[in-house]
Amino acid sequence: MSLIETSGVIIKAQDYRENDKLLWVFTENLGKITLIAKGARKNKSKLFSLALPLCYGEYLVFKGKNLYTLSEGRIKSSFQGLLNHLEKLTYSTYLCELIDICVEDGEINNYLYRQFIACLYLLDTDAIDYELLVRSFELKLLKATGYEINFNNCVMCKKKLSVSNYISLFHYGGICNECSKEHGIYINKATYNALRFLNNTTLDKVYRLTLTNEIKEELFKVTSFIISSNYFRKPKSLEMLKFIKE
Repeated sequence: MSLIETSGVIIKAQDYRENDKLLWVFTENLGKITLIAKGARKNKSKLFSLALPLCYGEYLVFKGKNLYTLSEGRIKSSFQGLLNHLEKLTYSTYLCELIDICVEDGEINNYLYRQFIACLYLLDTDAIDYELLVRSFELKLLKATGYEINFNNCVMCKKKLSVSNYISLFHYGGICNECSKEHGIYINKATYNALRFLNNTTLDKVYRLTLTNEIKEELFKVTSFIISSNYFRKPKSLEMLKFIKE
């Protein structure tokens, strides 16, 4: 069997058989794949440190009938800073769950892959508001998977919008004052502008935004509703995020 080289992040891991592990990995050139790491549960295994959740590395794999098998690899970042901080761990777990839910097996999405890696690196620092960083990532994930929110034009009449106080959760976008407002949510105009900024800016520029807790709550209400409504299952870690916010 020929070996395939890929880089990626382990988004989920579970014990498998006596000494093996099953790994779900979001990769750059193979999409989301499932790997078996034979013997990885043994402390002395060369695969032990490569088979930990959130490990970002370069991997050599070969494809079997149903699963890929991990041959060897090299760690690029273990993101240990995320594992030792409850808030960061919760957010990073949520990000991994989003990838697992929103990306089909074998689906290659280079844009989303780059955003995911960038978000983990930024989350591993103390330079950016974690909550706003994750909101920005959510908006980019919606864009990458076909549910982009239109902030520039009324989704009913297509008229250009400078700002709005209403988001249609059915048509994924703002609605002007003249059009009927239904199947959506009223929000503060400052929230609308914040959503548009987070949608359009790069993740590393999120630090430029300073928001009140009320506006942050509205941001969370909009993105969490769309995510919960449009994918095949609701992220379980959303409940933990709500607990942290409270």
